[in-house]
Amino acid sequence: MSRLMLVPVLALLLITQPAAVAQAAERVVIEHGHVDLGPRFVDGRWTVQLRDDTGGAPQWRDLSDVVLHVPDAARTTVPDDQAYAFLGDRGSAVWVLPQVEQNGVVWPGWNTQDPEVAKAVDREVTWRLHGVRGPGRFALFLTGNFGAPQQIFTSTTPTPQETGVEVGTHVHGNWVFGAPGTYLLDIEMSTRTKDRRELTDRQALRIHVGNTDPRAAFDVPAGQPEQPKAQPAGFPWQWAGLGGLVLVVTVVVVVLRRRRGER
Repeated sequence: MSRLMLVPVLALLLITQPAAVAQAAERVVIEHGHVDLGPRFVDGRWTVQLRDDTGGAPQWRDLSDVVLHVPDAARTTVPDDQAYAFLGDRGSAVWVLPQVEQNGVVWPGWNTQDPEVAKAVDREVTWRLHGVRGPGRFALFLTGNFGAPQQIFTSTTPTPQETGVEVGTHVHGNWVFGAPGTYLLDIEMSTRTKDRRELTDRQALRIHVGNTDPRAAFDVPAGQPEQPKAQPAGFPWQWAGLGGLVLVVTVVVVVLRRRRGER
């Protein structure tokens, strides 16, 4: 069983982008290796995509075509430290994609290093979490130089939540999930360009936790609000109750009128 990695690391890891990055279209499950979430201009449109560095050459993928798989090898327990109470009860099971690269699990980060983004954006990109759908808690945090956790997103506090990502940076954090199953992170990345345009894109990032089939996560619809539950069919008791009340009132009126007549 792996342990939650609390090793101090640099939060910003600057890397050089390849001169050309292919655009992939097939659906994939990514189980190990390096990936980054980030904005790009695709056919001139501001778009959030996932950069996949797990193959022979880097590829940018649409979020709808990707599931990140967190196997049971990533299972550990919440540290016996009050600073980590936001992850759950001490000693309870959690599944962690750590800030430091670990063999056998996917290593997700986020970056704003796309050359067109760096050229067009005025200073920073705003990354928002609008909500989490899944069977357990979700948290994303950084481990600082002194070991203290710096929370970025948590599913146990109200949304939307947001953080700023300066242009030209590359960051990794600890992605923590509280139960096995499929999670959909409702995320948005927005910015203001140097020519004062407001740009935004909002999508769902799919993560599947545990050793069950991760491809099932593709079948979970994104952005579909819950429909109100239909009332069960059967005898309309609400109308029966109203009818009974009307009958009682009618009887009372008739009795009063008869008494007045007798007087």
